[in-house]
Amino acid sequence: MPSIGLILTPGFADWEYAFIAGTAAPYYGIETRFFTPMQGQGQGQGQFRSMGGLAVTVENGLQQCLDWRPDVVAVIGGTLWEQRDAPDLNSFLRTARGNGAGIAGICGGTLALARAGLLDTVAHTSNGAEFLQDNAAGYHGGALYQASPRAVASEGIITAAGTAPLSFTCAVFAAVGLAPEAIAKFQSMLTAESA
Repeated sequence: MPSIGLILTPGFADWEYAFIAGTAAPYYGIETRFFTPMQGQGQGQGQFRSMGGLAVTVENGLQQCLDWRPDVVAVIGGTLWEQRDAPDLNSFLRTARGNGAGIAGICGGTLALARAGLLDTVAHTSNGAEFLQDNAAGYHGGALYQASPRAVASEGIITAAGTAPLSFTCAVFAAVGLAPEAIAKFQSMLTAESA
């Protein structure tokens, strides 16, 4: 069964993961599990709130994600990623990538990918070029940055601005092997009201 590991942190953005979590398993047979770098580090042992105030308990830490070996690891954005005490996911993301997982980041989650060096050699996007330069120490991928309103997928790396949760979801679904026809239908349904 295709699988997606969603990485959540305190203050995660409710809208950035919702399409994946709400549709992957029930409609497309894609197993989805939640993980957090906050597990075992205080913070109520994986208990925190989303940006919108939703209280969650994420029972699994990053090692459990690596042990599970999902097809895609998606780092969801939120208020924590721009802070100095943001979790260091460098080793985790590099190991997951080495295990063959696609790596995805949306909004502030792209900062984790940039800090891990995963955006230095592939086309990518985010909330802005300056957003990455100002908030991701060691980021050297500026020449490959694309100012795109939609998600960008390149060599197994998926990135998106926080304003692009639909195209982000579609790119993640494509990375786990969902049929293009199913993705097109999904996108069409969710954009119909704007047509």
